[in-house]
Amino acid sequence: GFLYAQNSTKRSIKERLLKLLPCSAAKTSSPAIQNSVEDELEMATVRHRPEALELLEAQSKFTKKELQILYRGFKNECPSGVVNEETFKEIYSQFFPQGDSTTYAHFLFNAFDTDHNGAVSFEDFIKGLSILLRGTVQEKLNWAFNLYDINKDGYITKEEMLDIMKAIYDMMGKCTYPVLKEDAPRQHVETFFQKMDKNKDGVVTIDEFIESCQKDENIMRSMQLFENVI
Repeated sequence: GFLYAQNSTKRSIKERLLKLLPCSAAKTSSPAIQNSVEDELEMATVRHRPEALELLEAQSKFTKKELQILYRGFKNECPSGVVNEETFKEIYSQFFPQGDSTTYAHFLFNAFDTDHNGAVSFEDFIKGLSILLRGTVQEKLNWAFNLYDINKDGYITKEEMLDIMKAIYDMMGKCTYPVLKEDAPRQHVETFFQKMDKNKDGVVTIDEFIESCQKDENIMRSMQLFENVI
């Protein structure tokens, strides 16, 4: 299920996110290059350079060595030190050529762009990646809530959930779900929302979201769709 995804799911997420880092693990660098990367990280004096390595290590579930590899690849792919939304869209269009991933990539970018400045820095990337790959159940569900809460007001509306669900169906493409009717996302959301909106006030709070996901196996199974497309 969503909570304890199989290794294949974990790999697919990692492969997708590390598409940002095509050179990260494929090449081994000389000690001199490794040292220079470490020096660059340790200095962290220029704008868009990552925070001091120790701080980032403390804030994530990655080791110093892993952070060095990730940073090397990130800097190689994104010399400016940030990823913009267009890059996200290009990556997802390569993963899902059979569908239209533009809208989903937009929503995902906003979930990574935690300070909402239109760019995903190395720090933003690492913090999101750390949760998705090694986070606790609670951390993953918090992250998922943030993705569904499109306008970031602390609540999920039925419209927001429908927008995300439609974006996922669009991205997966007709060949993935050939028998789905046009109203399948709406039916899916109606069922979800009824179960999640405990006090029937028309919005889902983070507490309602987490409690529903943890208690209902059907919701958990559906949430695996979400995890598979990250």
